[in-house]
Amino acid sequence: MTITHDSSTRAFELIAPEIRADLIAAVREDWPDLSDDLGERGVHQMVVFLATSAGADAPMTPSLRVDLFWHAFVLHTKRYADFCTALGAFVHHVPDPGARNPAEARAALNRTRCAISAAGYEIDPDFWPGENTADCSADCSQCHAGCSDSPVNT
Repeated sequence: MTITHDSSTRAFELIAPEIRADLIAAVREDWPDLSDDLGERGVHQMVVFLATSAGADAPMTPSLRVDLFWHAFVLHTKRYADFCTALGAFVHHVPDPGARNPAEARAALNRTRCAISAAGYEIDPDFWPGENTADCSADCSQCHAGCSDSPVNT
């Protein structure tokens, strides 16, 4: 799989500080103990997920924690569209209620982690539980609705 994209730092900088603060505040509604530092790391992990997804040729799925940030960002439609344009591809959010099988969710998460690592990004284990393990906790499953991105070539 060949993935081309901006560095995670450059992609992260595409999200203005006030939008990052809004995303952290929105996620804090579902995750009250979220610190500002952990929130910034969450935005960064969402960025590496989206940057990798923008060039992927197969669907990728976020962890539950990354998905919280993605959901919040999608609601900023203009900013999200501008971000995707800067990445070079619009990353659609695709709910898939049929993808709730735990084994399939773990496999999809592992594929996503591998793609992110192969793209040269660092995986933050606080946002991608189960890294380097054959199993993952219930918290690592993708979005409750089975969210994934849409491959660029589809």
